[in-house]
Amino acid sequence: MTDLKTITFDIKDGLATITLNVPDKLNALSREMLEEMRKTLNQIAVGAIEARALLITGQGKAFSAGADLSAGNLQDAGTDLMTSYHPFLLELAHLKIPVITAVNGVAAGAGMSLALSADFVVAARSAYFLQAFVNIGLVPDAGSSYILPRLIGEARAREVTMLGEKLPSDKAAEWGMIYKCVEDDALMSEATALANRLANGPTRALSGIRQLIAKSFNQSFTEQIQSEAMIQRDCYFSNDCREGVTAFLQKRKANFTGT
Repeated sequence: MTDLKTITFDIKDGLATITLNVPDKLNALSREMLEEMRKTLNQIAVGAIEARALLITGQGKAFSAGADLSAGNLQDAGTDLMTSYHPFLLELAHLKIPVITAVNGVAAGAGMSLALSADFVVAARSAYFLQAFVNIGLVPDAGSSYILPRLIGEARAREVTMLGEKLPSDKAAEWGMIYKCVEDDALMSEATALANRLANGPTRALSGIRQLIAKSFNQSFTEQIQSEAMIQRDCYFSNDCREGVTAFLQKRKANFTGT
């Protein structure tokens, strides 16, 4: 991945890391950045890049200030969402590996949506979240109106989206909106340790857990337990399940390979 202009990409020991890399614009999400991320995720999805977990963070003092509103990035907002944002967001949602975001600074607008799309959100104490849409006469997008009520309930989702005020990372953790708030100098070490732990886990089972939690909001109980059975069957015949059971019986730590 040497032709990237707005992000950097690294992979080590099964952990893929995407860093939003336009710090002079606070890592604003341009169409070019969204497409570079989408293509990178697709390479992971089809197996061209062998990754077992994904970590996303930002370069500089921001995670992402949201949509790039500079000249050349302004067009019909609805069209822009459907042609640029939605393909990337769906690629991310359908990824079959755990996703972690390390929020190193402001995560605003669609940047907040991106941060909260992860399975685990680790944020620096100085970071904050902002649903900035209402402040410029727009509604939440990039999945915010779907994610927030599910994470923090309707009342708090209305507070965050309709008042458009900063939400400090420690309060976001208290609300259960994110996994953890950590000291600034510990952010990357904590997020990377968590990401490596997941990258060394039973990948197929972790993927199944992602799928089941996503399905649970839109299925009946009957449908959900059927989904559990189907995904459990797939996991049961995996090498990782055999290794996990063997390690349990031998009273040792399992050595999962993601297969």
